[in-house]
Amino acid sequence: MIKIEFICHGNICRSPMAEFVMKKLVDDIGLSDEFRICSAATSQEEIGNGVYPPVKKLLNSYHIDCSEKTAHQITQDDLETNDYIIAMEDFNLRNLYYLFPDMDKSKVYKLLDFTDTPGNIDDPWYTGEFKESFNQILKGCKALILSLAEDKLIKLSKEKKALLSNILENQ
Repeated sequence: MIKIEFICHGNICRSPMAEFVMKKLVDDIGLSDEFRICSAATSQEEIGNGVYPPVKKLLNSYHIDCSEKTAHQITQDDLETNDYIIAMEDFNLRNLYYLFPDMDKSKVYKLLDFTDTPGNIDDPWYTGEFKESFNQILKGCKALILSLAEDKLIKLSKEKKALLSNILENQ
């Protein structure tokens, strides 16, 4: 089983968006049994709060339910039990390394590092660009799945690759 935890600042916008998009993708290609996917915050600001309403509305427009999700802060146990810790931006990495200065950094990535356009996913809580963040997250999650297949950690047939490329597109 591949264990992935997405992180962002508050765990109410980008990281839950990535969590639920990734769950949708692996479910739609029939690989959900091979993954455990979750998300967390690097800060304590939003602990206990649900997904930010514009994010919830956007996910709902794709028939993705995140209504049970509440924000929590990443823990030492999360670092030890997950294979991948995937941040949205450099700021998240700085916070993570501040919280856990001795952590194993070999399992830490930024989501867009799996794509052909590495970089940061800006926080839509500040920018208001929720759809742009969604598109970047979707691209990153698909690239992550393809990377796992290239590394032979999952099996992805031609049919599943074709299906993956079309999931959540053009809606």
